[in-house]
Amino acid sequence: MTIVDAHHHLWDLSVRDQDWIAQGSPLRRDFTVADLAPEARAAGVDRTILVQTITVPEETPEFLALAAEHELIAGVVGWTDLTRPDIADELARLRELPGGAHLKGIRHQVQGEPDPEWLLRPDVRRGLAAVAEAGLVYDLVVLPHQLPACVKAAESLPRLTFVLDHLGKPPIASGALEPWSSDLRALAALPNTVAKLSGLVTEADHATWTTAALRPYADTALDAFGPARLMFGSDWPVCTLAASYGQVLSLAAELTASLDPGEREEVFAGTATRVYGL
Repeated sequence: MTIVDAHHHLWDLSVRDQDWIAQGSPLRRDFTVADLAPEARAAGVDRTILVQTITVPEETPEFLALAAEHELIAGVVGWTDLTRPDIADELARLRELPGGAHLKGIRHQVQGEPDPEWLLRPDVRRGLAAVAEAGLVYDLVVLPHQLPACVKAAESLPRLTFVLDHLGKPPIASGALEPWSSDLRALAALPNTVAKLSGLVTEADHATWTTAALRPYADTALDAFGPARLMFGSDWPVCTLAASYGQVLSLAAELTASLDPGEREEVFAGTATRVYGL
């Protein structure tokens, strides 16, 4: 079976600090293509989507250049300031850079915005409309309380495909399903939304997570979005706080074991291939 890893990161601390990583964290070291490639190869992953980590304009051109150099990286979800007046020109400029054809989407750290309706600001919505006009998708990295704003944004911009990262970071550690489940279903009811089966192990207790504890969240997403609008992502190397690359892939296989082969192909390759235009 073809496997696309629709969500991973890379960073080189000698190039740029990752100020979101705590001092002393196992993540506070370089994670490069040379580190990723053997992990992906051992897991049977054919192609990947490289996703932005910090909100600086220099990162996206660097990621595009990496994608041009390494066949493993089939696409990039980069960052640019959605509120800049020349957003359309900036998106066009990025696509003209080396590797620019690999730009598939844009993401902003909405989870860090204090305004729960940041996505609905007029300047942000103008930027989102430019993303749609450029034929790109928009990745949502949000917390559960921000999901209602995601629903409103997706309703107001039907031409833009919204990709929900990490299922909206459900409260797995507490075991709660609501209101996350209802809000997720409201988002999934819109045809221009898809979601990533990713990032779940780090929303659970890092040391004691079990497949059984994660299953209600995965089952909710499968029921709400269906296999054709759900895609696997490793969230490597962040996932290594709780599980190895191989363990995350095995977990996803367990959580989707009830699907038929065609449905599993959608989750592990088909959805990402279509949505990101690979």
